[in-house]
Amino acid sequence: MEDKRNILRDDQPFAYKLLKNEKAQIYYNNKMVKILTRKDYANLIRVIDADDAYSLQLFMAKVTGNFKHGNEKINK
Repeated sequence: MEDKRNILRDDQPFAYKLLKNEKAQIYYNNKMVKILTRKDYANLIRVIDADDAYSLQLFMAKVTGNFKHGNEKINK
């Protein structure tokens, strides 16, 4: 099970913005974390076309990689 705490299903922390020239920005909690190009962009479009919110959240979580470890400081 990929999402044991149902964060992707309930909170939906990831968002995307499609750009020109086949690029997309991926956001996590309204902060840009990755820009997708070429193959990853094509896969994102395929998942968007499938029209499944959970699959889209799961794809964006996987493509952004292991960027959140739990030891990040919160800037105030």
